[in-house]
Amino acid sequence: MTYRFANLKAACQADWQAYCEHDFVTRLGAGTLAPDAFRHYLQQDYLFLVHFARAYALAAYKSRTLAELRQAYDGLRTILDVELDLHVGYCREWGISEADLATLPEARATLAYTRYVLDTGSRGDLLDLHVALAPCLIGYGEIANWLNAQPFTRHEGNPYADWIAMYASDEFQQAMHAETAWLDERLATLDASRFDQLVTIFRDATRLEIDFWQMGLDQSV
Repeated sequence: MTYRFANLKAACQADWQAYCEHDFVTRLGAGTLAPDAFRHYLQQDYLFLVHFARAYALAAYKSRTLAELRQAYDGLRTILDVELDLHVGYCREWGISEADLATLPEARATLAYTRYVLDTGSRGDLLDLHVALAPCLIGYGEIANWLNAQPFTRHEGNPYADWIAMYASDEFQQAMHAETAWLDERLATLDASRFDQLVTIFRDATRLEIDFWQMGLDQSV
């Protein structure tokens, strides 16, 4: 059998659906999410982005070819020079200053998810790390597309419309498709035993993404 990223999703279908269609996501699309819940999520997502940058630095260390090294460098540069600056600006619009972000304690869901990704990357190879990151990079793009296709999603007057638009943007969608293609190419060479190992990583990371949404919804620390 030739494996693709779609096979990872199919192997974890219930968890993937619970992640992509979580109450946090549907309320965000409908514009009914409590502002304090979104604000809490935004702050913790800033901390996640910091660790996301560390994961790309780890990806550079794990790289075996110049092409992989350049990919890791481009990802790290994009997070540090673009995404974090945009996130800080977006947080400012929600009344969260950069000084506030600098002193934030990590919620338990943030700790669990980010350390899982870094530990998986440290113990495994570059493919392990990319699979652990896939629910975030690919998942957010799929969630934005799913929301845009739902009749309940409100764009006019929705305070979260900019969030949806950010992940539905051409730039993010291109990054999502590039990551999917990278994974497809590597998954196609694997045997069933190795694929099953990656299913476990993908399922664990997806469940931790579910916990991250729930953390935002509950405003838990």
